[in-house]
Amino acid sequence: MTQVLDTKFSPVDIEARKKLDLRAGDTVRVWQKIKEGDKTRSQAFEGLVLARKHGTEAGATFTVRKVSDGIGIERIFPLYSPVIEKIEILRRGGRVRRSKLYYIREKAQSEARRKMRQALYTAPKEETPAE
Repeated sequence: MTQVLDTKFSPVDIEARKKLDLRAGDTVRVWQKIKEGDKTRSQAFEGLVLARKHGTEAGATFTVRKVSDGIGIERIFPLYSPVIEKIEILRRGGRVRRSKLYYIREKAQSEARRKMRQALYTAPKEETPAE
């Protein structure tokens, strides 16, 4: 006869992650443990939540997008990953009407193109010395 022990094997507080009300449109900071050689350090990834998939089940994931040096970076994090130390919700998504915000990728591209055009047309003119 085997006994079932009521112990947790996971280093992740599953109940706290389940209760985390993470939605598309929120701005979050995800602290991740990174192992380099024999040392571990924490690194933050801050950005906009584009999507949350698979609800609160074991394979739940969320996609975070940030723009670094004019380049869009997206990362998909497993919700219950032991690599994630903590998830901080910095700002709630105000008026979001969709559950998946993938259209922001194209919106950011067109905005970048517009800024490039403005920079081209408003190039500084050379000044002529006054006589």
